[in-house]
Amino acid sequence: MSEERKGEVTFGGNPVTLVGPKIQVGQKAPEFEVLDNDRKPVTLSSFAGKIRIISVVPSLETGICDAQTRKFNEVAASLGNHVVILTISADLPFTQKRWCAAAGIEQVHTLSDHMEMSFGKAYGTYMKEHRLECRAVFVIDSSDRVVYVEYVPEVAQHPNYEAAIEAAKATQ
Repeated sequence: MSEERKGEVTFGGNPVTLVGPKIQVGQKAPEFEVLDNDRKPVTLSSFAGKIRIISVVPSLETGICDAQTRKFNEVAASLGNHVVILTISADLPFTQKRWCAAAGIEQVHTLSDHMEMSFGKAYGTYMKEHRLECRAVFVIDSSDRVVYVEYVPEVAQHPNYEAAIEAAKATQ
């Protein structure tokens, strides 16, 4: 049984239950398996040797999630090819692919956790009451160590983009 944490995050002002451990800076990043836009499996190891910014959103088709993904897409090129940005949500891969095409997103890999909620359960972002991911950002260095963690306390708030970007730059 996965660990459950209640009240650390709210959704519309209401506390939610997060399933999975609370990730800490310094720990080894947990493995996970999600699907890319073509429904092919992707894992943390798929990007081995790269610095990974993992941007977690409830649904790409909502305002803040859209803005968050666009923001990371805008800064991606300036970070260099040794940094990869992954956006993970419980949206279906078809939805993610359609959204990326409409939004012109080409620098961020959108990945779906809809099948098993593998990422959500491994990183403690799975909101049990909604079967969605809470808003969070993780930065993983090229040695698979977590160097930055932010669980956004209210899902309807933006993450601290600058802090995550600076964390990624500092690990280079």
